[in-house]
Amino acid sequence: MNRFISLAAAATVLSAPAFAQQAEFGPLVTAEELATLMESGDPLVLDIRGDAYGEGHVEGAVSAPYGLFRGPAENPGQLVPEDELTEVLQSLGVTTDRPVVITHQGSDETDFGAAARVYWTLKSSGVSDLAILNGGVGAWEAAGNQLSTEAVTPEPSAITVSFSDEWLATQEDVLQVVEGETEATLVDARPESFWKGEQSHGAAARPGTLPQSEYFTHSNWFSDDPTLIDAEAAVALAEEGGFSDDETLISFCNTGHWAATNWFALSELAGLDDVKLYPESMVGWSQAGLPMQNTPGVFENLLNQITGN
Repeated sequence: MNRFISLAAAATVLSAPAFAQQAEFGPLVTAEELATLMESGDPLVLDIRGDAYGEGHVEGAVSAPYGLFRGPAENPGQLVPEDELTEVLQSLGVTTDRPVVITHQGSDETDFGAAARVYWTLKSSGVSDLAILNGGVGAWEAAGNQLSTEAVTPEPSAITVSFSDEWLATQEDVLQVVEGETEATLVDARPESFWKGEQSHGAAARPGTLPQSEYFTHSNWFSDDPTLIDAEAAVALAEEGGFSDDETLISFCNTGHWAATNWFALSELAGLDDVKLYPESMVGWSQAGLPMQNTPGVFENLLNQITGN
């Protein structure tokens, strides 16, 4: 069964929002809430947009380009080694107890995946209070807030990363599911064309998906405005999709980017207990030559490459 449903359907069964992180902070903040937080407290704001930071950012934000949290070009979803990640977080001034707000551009639903992947990385690194600015810098501007062009140099921290496996599914974990040694639901966050093997990532060895997988496209979580993840509908949408605490869910995509959105929505918004992210996803899996389904034959595979799919 492929769990493709609409937000409209989910909204009809929505009673009241019930987010996983019920505390005063996160997992999402609006532009207005962030402005209030910055007046009353001292959150660390991380801007993950890279060069766009210099053109204007939330005042006080630290530049933390998305690439710092990603693997090499040939396998972008690969985890950053603990020692390297420790150096990155120390240089950004990240500590385990200071609230962190992640800001992305907010250009579309794909853009949100970057913020979700950074959120997942920080949570797995031991940071307890986390939030994503819903709608990103675009929403910050739309709310009438000014941008700053003054670069911020953070005070280095002494954090040491010991990466948790609580929300992590490794290649070995996924292989055990595929081979029937353990049970989990493999959820493909990519558009249906990728799941069917009609398209593939440029770094993937071949098109296709994980055996026994279902697809639940990451864009499902967004409202009519593709820059805003629909937090209030997330619980109902998860229920309508048949996701529950009765199963382990493993979210994957091409490089752990779109899959991070599914992980965030299911774990942090819908509050499901056992949701994991397979970071290397289909690029790492296909490069390892592991079993796949919906993989075209030689002719179809060549045609995909020629047509740019």
